[in-house]
Amino acid sequence: MPVHPATPDAIRDAAAAVRRGDLVAFPTETVYGLGANALDPEAVGRVYAAKGRPAWNPLIVHVATVDAARALARHWPPAAQRLAEACWPGPLTLVLPKAAIVPDAATAGRDAVGIRIPDHPVALALLREAGVPVVAPSANRFTQVSPTTAGHVQDALGDRVAHILDGGPCQVGIESTVLDLTQDPPMVLRPGMLTAQALAEMLNTPVTDQEASSLRHDSAVLTAPLAPGQADKHYAPRADVWLITPGEEAEGAAALPRHLTSAGQVTALLRTLPAQPFPEGTRVERLPDDPAGFARALYAALHAADAAGSAIILIERPPDTPAWRGVRDRLARAAR
Repeated sequence: MPVHPATPDAIRDAAAAVRRGDLVAFPTETVYGLGANALDPEAVGRVYAAKGRPAWNPLIVHVATVDAARALARHWPPAAQRLAEACWPGPLTLVLPKAAIVPDAATAGRDAVGIRIPDHPVALALLREAGVPVVAPSANRFTQVSPTTAGHVQDALGDRVAHILDGGPCQVGIESTVLDLTQDPPMVLRPGMLTAQALAEMLNTPVTDQEASSLRHDSAVLTAPLAPGQADKHYAPRADVWLITPGEEAEGAAALPRHLTSAGQVTALLRTLPAQPFPEGTRVERLPDDPAGFARALYAALHAADAAGSAIILIERPPDTPAWRGVRDRLARAAR
């Protein structure tokens, strides 16, 4: 499927496709989404099929207004209103008890639904024009690296999508924070660039954070998440990902020959310059040293490493601080 610049005419055509039950890829501030009419179970099923996404993994519903969000929730607590006013449009998904109009297909049979308003002019224009809520997981095959450009979508999904709207590179670069408001206290199910601490300050109440290290690996957990992005291996390039601690670049490079069974490209993604040079032929890319800049650049760098044919990607571990929590979560899952 060719990529279309997100002109008003292209957005109108894409909105009509959504209303027909077709799939449309479009930009948000986080990643490109694979959109379908959230109220049409058959259209939602096409999203799962196109991505190869397992049926147990719920979707996030995107809307253009707070009123549209409220219509999808059976209960709208004061915390939801406060966060909607403070954070939307933006990279925050709220999990709430679902209203009867939300089909089970969109929530993987759960009685709760994730909802957000994206902060991107193309996404908002598409949602307004379509006039229906839109499920929009990342527009890629399941477990693979999320797309942050229209070209990434085309490479991943091709003719599985009726329209691909090009709105330029995504400005946040990793998926939204998912906050479960059906629990007391609220819990972050998927970390993003909005931290648990920041959300707690907005709510003036504790917010817990489901640490990646605490995730159990039994099927009961992995087949019954309340939010997407909780699969054990996720956000992963084709290459093997090795996480290295700052200052250990030389040790990581020295181990490469023992693990490469055939000649293969190596890419190193670093926040800081290595203490010693990597072996000849290693692609070294410097990523920004701040959490927002690193997140914005990460997925594009992983896509580029795959496109270059890298067999191994070495990535420097970011600091273990709340601001880096979302990035560290994505890296940990990509490396599994």
